[in-house]
Amino acid sequence: MRIGLLLFDEVDLLDFGGPYEVFLTADRLLRRAGDDRTLEVLSLTLHGQPVTAYGGVGLVPDGTLASSFELDVLVVPGAIAIADVTADRSLIEAIRSAMNHVQIMTSVCTGAFLLGEAGLLGGRRWTTHFEDVDILAESFGRDGATPGVQWVDSGDIVTAGGLSAGIGMALHLVERLVDRQLAMATARQIEYAWDPDGGLTV
Repeated sequence: MRIGLLLFDEVDLLDFGGPYEVFLTADRLLRRAGDDRTLEVLSLTLHGQPVTAYGGVGLVPDGTLASSFELDVLVVPGAIAIADVTADRSLIEAIRSAMNHVQIMTSVCTGAFLLGEAGLLGGRRWTTHFEDVDILAESFGRDGATPGVQWVDSGDIVTAGGLSAGIGMALHLVERLVDRQLAMATARQIEYAWDPDGGLTV
């Protein structure tokens, strides 16, 4: 299974780093158990360029988004200044195009704004950081807004709440892709108090 995490300038580190650590740990536990299944985790940028996260940390990706379309999961993190990121139309178009290739498109925190701009939230339930639910609803409809949960799984789109909620969502994806036993073992390994029922599946 191949999992890509999208990076861009001003990306929030926890939005990216939380799921990244979950998937790496789950893969390590599979290998430790001698399981043939693997989770290949890739960091991707639009053109393969290094980026600078919010706060100034530099990140060097594994490759480009366009060269990694054969993904099971693409994780789209958020940013503090999300309006600056959504203004990058080439990034929005790339996310829209990726939806035609990946099995599961996901967002963490304000990454949901990027999915919304790409036209991927219409007619489905979604969540984002609690401070931003109303703002996102103004643009993409209040019917889908789902506050108060760590994640919303609507099949091919999974959205997470703010920041550390991305860890909970990633554990949910480990359960969905492999099984609950691995998800629980991963949560124990990273010492995270995960509630498997902390989200919404619709």
